[in-house]
Amino acid sequence: MTGNLPVEDVHADHRLKREFSLWSAFAFSFAFISPIVALYAIFGLAYSTAGPSFWWNFLIVFAGQLLVAAVFAELVSRWPIEGSIYQWSRRLMGPAFGWGAGWVYMWTLIVAMSAVSIFAAGFVANVFGWDLSPGQQALVAWVILLLGTAANIAGRLVIKVLMTGSIIAEIIGSVGLGVWLLLFHRENSVSVLTEGFSTDGFLSLSGPFLITMAFVGWSFVGFESAGSIAEEVHNPRENLPKAVIFSIVFIAVIVTFSALAIILSIPADIAKNSADPVYDTLRFQLGDTAAKGAEVLFTIGFLASFLALQTSASRIIWSYARDHALPASPSLRKLTKGQKQPFVALGLATAVGSAIILFSQLAPDFYTLLLNFTSGGFYLAFLFPLIGNLVVRFRGDWQPGPFSFGRWGTPLAVVATVWAAFQFLNIAWPRDFYPDTPFLNWSVALAVLGLAVIGGAMYLSVRNKMVTVTASDVDNFEDDVETGRQSHEKPAG
Repeated sequence: MTGNLPVEDVHADHRLKREFSLWSAFAFSFAFISPIVALYAIFGLAYSTAGPSFWWNFLIVFAGQLLVAAVFAELVSRWPIEGSIYQWSRRLMGPAFGWGAGWVYMWTLIVAMSAVSIFAAGFVANVFGWDLSPGQQALVAWVILLLGTAANIAGRLVIKVLMTGSIIAEIIGSVGLGVWLLLFHRENSVSVLTEGFSTDGFLSLSGPFLITMAFVGWSFVGFESAGSIAEEVHNPRENLPKAVIFSIVFIAVIVTFSALAIILSIPADIAKNSADPVYDTLRFQLGDTAAKGAEVLFTIGFLASFLALQTSASRIIWSYARDHALPASPSLRKLTKGQKQPFVALGLATAVGSAIILFSQLAPDFYTLLLNFTSGGFYLAFLFPLIGNLVVRFRGDWQPGPFSFGRWGTPLAVVATVWAAFQFLNIAWPRDFYPDTPFLNWSVALAVLGLAVIGGAMYLSVRNKMVTVTASDVDNFEDDVETGRQSHEKPAG
């Protein structure tokens, strides 16, 4: 059984500060996805797998994810509560369902945060000309984790400044360089984008095109992160849906354009032989100095993405703790006195991230298993609120918030759920990527099984202590009367 939130937990001293605007929420989601990270992390692998024609997957994945974003925009308008996927799923289908959704999402965020910190460490090393061993790169990644924790604890102003700076760097690094390449350094015609389609098996289930669709799936996640900071945003019922949709659209335009510019500018030798076609193309076309400048911008993008991931992970841990849904919840829900930052939850996210980085050194196969899980983990986490939303709609219990697609909401929800299920299966499908270590081909399934076993045991240990937070509980005394009235509506499910 679950009860209402204890009085001491809704006191003003236990509430987050609303210091983010619509722009801040958008910048946060933008940095989380990061066009540079979205492109750089998958481009070389996708290009070597399917050639230039993998580019069409940016359009396909964006179309599917835009539908998911539309559903999430309605959900965050109805329940603008810290914890996003966890809180939406819980209100749609109950505590156990919501706990499972948040558990998958929490681990996906933490593993992704750890991976991005390692990638960022590599870029930092390149910028400063350091030749690091794997262990030294891990050490730099740990330093990044600690600095990110310090930046978060310092306050939301620091986060806002860093996120805004990342947008400037990303636009220069993605759009600016893309325009320059297309205008002055074209090497290929647009026709290269259709190479491979006539090849037998290219579009089959184990063919290159669907494989690269799984890779590109990483490029369009994170728009939901605006909901992770819902209680820190002014007028969240109106601002957060806009941030969710604007961020995915803006990212898609930048990433798709940047990928096109790189594809049409890659020299033949680099296309055939390079393990890092993005950087090598920039160095070939623009020279070492400009390429080094681009690498600085890439570093900023990776660091901003890391910070947004760390912030999201800490917020969902805090949201669980406020619901008494994790062991040691009284400590995990504590906030700093001045800035009202969840410093213990931040510390836990950092500690677990540090352990994962250590595993990357001591047990590389285990780390690879976790890393492979991250892309599928996002889509699996998405499926919880998508399915819950459909169930509630088909039961006739759905009550929309201020942002709604009206009668189009249900058709959009159906197609979005089908898309997310397809993409999760596409990512999880055990293709023969690792002939020497076959179990890694089952990375997503193994990770989900392990999380289910551990999560099931943990849920059983806390289920009788869990409480329910209502939208009125998180009112920070600055919403208007109408918003306060709406927050007392009975939740669906």
